[in-house]
Amino acid sequence: MDPDTVLRLAHDQAMQYPSVELDYPFGPDNAVYKVRGKMFMMAYELRGIPSLNLKIDPLDGEVLRDVYAEISPGYHMNKKHWITVAGEGDGGGDGNGSDAAGNRLDADLLHDLVLESYCLVVAKMPKKDRPVDPDTFGGRGDD
Repeated sequence: MDPDTVLRLAHDQAMQYPSVELDYPFGPDNAVYKVRGKMFMMAYELRGIPSLNLKIDPLDGEVLRDVYAEISPGYHMNKKHWITVAGEGDGGGDGNGSDAAGNRLDADLLHDLVLESYCLVVAKMPKKDRPVDPDTFGGRGDD
C-alpha cells in the first residue's frame, strides 16, 4: 500500500471514532489525532514519506516490527509503546512482491492498528471519561 493511501485510510477511520479531534500543535505538517485530549495517532512526513505514529502494546509492536518492513519503532516517541507506519513506495509491480518476511501492510492490518491505538488510549482514561468501552469497541472482544 502506498504511503498516501496509508494516511488517507487512517485519517478516514480515525475521524469516525467518538470524541476524536484533529489538532496541529507541532505545525501544519503534523496532524495529531486525539481522543478526549490524549494523542493516539500522528500523521507527518518522515524523510519525504507520509507516515503515522500509533500507540501499540509493546509485545505486539515487537512482533509487527519484525514481520513488516513498513513498521518501525515510533519516530520521536517512546519506542516501546509507539510504532511508525509508512506504506511501501517502491511500486511493487502486480502485488506479487513482498519484503524479506513475505508480508506487506494491507488495509485490514492498518484498520486494526488504528483501532488498537485508539482503544489503548481510551483504556487509560477514567471509566467516566471514556467515550467507548475499549474492550468491545469496533468488534474487539479480547484485551
